[in-house]
Amino acid sequence: MQIIKYCMLFLVFILSNVIGNYIAKGYMLRLEELEEIKNALNIFKTKIKFTYEPIPEIFGEISENSSKNISNLFLKAKEKMKFESTDIAWEEAVEELKSNLKTEDKQTIKTLSKLLGSTDTDGQISQIEVTETFLEKQIREAEEEKQKNEKLYKKLGATIGLAIVIILI
Repeated sequence: MQIIKYCMLFLVFILSNVIGNYIAKGYMLRLEELEEIKNALNIFKTKIKFTYEPIPEIFGEISENSSKNISNLFLKAKEKMKFESTDIAWEEAVEELKSNLKTEDKQTIKTLSKLLGSTDTDGQISQIEVTETFLEKQIREAEEEKQKNEKLYKKLGATIGLAIVIILI
C-alpha cells in the first residue's frame, strides 16, 4: 500500500512540474511567434518592394517558409482573399489564429490591414514598417515577460508539487 501511495505522490509532483513547464513554455513560444511574424513581414516588405507580385502569391510563399502557426496565418489570409478584400481577409486570419499571442499582439498585427492592398507599394511598405515598429515593442515586452516569468513558473510548479507531496505524506 505504501508503494502505491509513494507512486501517486511522485505522479503529483511530476504533474505539477509539467504544468509549470507548460505555462513557462507559453512565454517562449509567444516570443518566437512574434519574431517570426516580424521576419515574415520583412520578407513581405521586400517582395512588395522588388518583385511586384500579387499579395496572395507573396502570402503563399511566406506560408511555405514559416513555422506552423505563422504559416497558417498567411495561408488563411491567402485563402480568404479569394472571396474577400485584402484588409478583411487579413483581419479575419489574424482573429482566427490559434497561437500564444496576446490580444494586444493580434491588434498590432491587425494594424497592417489598414492600407494592405488598397494603396500603392510605398503606402503598403510604410504600413508594414509601422507594424514592424509596433511588433518590436511587443517583442521587447515579450522578452521581459519571458525572463521574468519563465523561471518563476518552472520553480512554482516544482514548489507546489513538493508542497502537495509534503502535505499528503
